[in-house]
Amino acid sequence: MSSVPPLRPTQHPARAGAALAAMLAVWGGATLAQEAPRWDWQLQPPFELSADVAIIDLDPDEVDAADVQALQARGVMTVAYISVGTWEEWRSDAGAFPDHVLGRVYGDWPDERFLDIRDHATLLPIMRERFARAAAMGFDAIEPDNLDVHINESGFAVGPADLVAYAEALAEMAHGMGLQIGQKNVPDLVPQLVPVMDFMVAEGCFDDGWCDAALPYLAAGKPVLDAEYTDTSVDFTAACAYAAAEGLSMILHDRDLAGPAHAACP
Repeated sequence: MSSVPPLRPTQHPARAGAALAAMLAVWGGATLAQEAPRWDWQLQPPFELSADVAIIDLDPDEVDAADVQALQARGVMTVAYISVGTWEEWRSDAGAFPDHVLGRVYGDWPDERFLDIRDHATLLPIMRERFARAAAMGFDAIEPDNLDVHINESGFAVGPADLVAYAEALAEMAHGMGLQIGQKNVPDLVPQLVPVMDFMVAEGCFDDGWCDAALPYLAAGKPVLDAEYTDTSVDFTAACAYAAAEGLSMILHDRDLAGPAHAACP
């Protein structure tokens, strides 16, 4: 395993907090449904970082610090995509994961395998390095992907309590670095995670019929960012009507998340 820098709780604690405070001010109380900020999710090229959005979710391996800092100069909140529940063969730190934490292949992605998220001693130092790199690049927040190990055939006897414990440890780590962190999908864990997470990122919650499960985040004054996908039969007009009524930020995107969103709810 590569060397692990110590946790740096004083790195930039005020920066991300100010960014989230500004975002929540836009979200704001009685005007929740009317004021949900526009967001975008671009994980692959062609990137369009000039998009008129308040929040953008990016892969730190696909952009550089100058890109992030330029976005921040425009007042855009930047979210770093980091897989915390799977091993990805193409990542530069793939060799830091020992074989005993690598489980079954993740669905149709042969270069991706589930992680044994119960092994905090192995995984948290690796995630700490990733979070610290995102913070050093200037990101405000973390999108921790693949928190759904407990509902997949991972090769490990992982249950909901294991995911909650792992997510809580990740949240504590992120907050100690001055980063915000969101819940990614797993609507069954909303009651346990809404107290410790700062926002939620959802995929296809309208098309799959579970957006209501995310509403406790909005009730707590925390954003819900949803992406509906173009390869489904989703009625995006109806989806936007729901988003407007409830206060979600919603976009329509291709599943590869290549370039800017195809459409955004007004």
